[in-house]
Amino acid sequence: MISSILCCWYAERSLDAADAFDSAVDHAIRQIARTPERFPKCDDVHRYFLMQRFPFRIIYKVVRSEIIVISISHTSREPAHWKHR
Repeated sequence: MISSILCCWYAERSLDAADAFDSAVDHAIRQIARTPERFPKCDDVHRYFLMQRFPFRIIYKVVRSEIIVISISHTSREPAHWKHR
C-alpha cells in the first residue's frame, strides 16, 4: 500500500519515474527476501534497506520465516518515526 501511494505521487510527475520507483521497490524486496540478515539493524528487531536511486529506506523485520515491511519512508524523515507501527 505504501509503495502504491508513493508510485501515485511519482506518477503525477512522471510515469517513467513511477515505473522506476516500482521496479526499485521490487528489487529491494527481492534483495531483502534473498538475505534478510545482510542489511543493517535499526534496533534489536528491525533492519533497513537503503534504496539507491530513490531517497527511501525500507524498514522490515523477520518473524519466523516471513519478512514484514514496516515502513517505506523518505530518508529525510526522522529515522525513528516508524517505531509506533
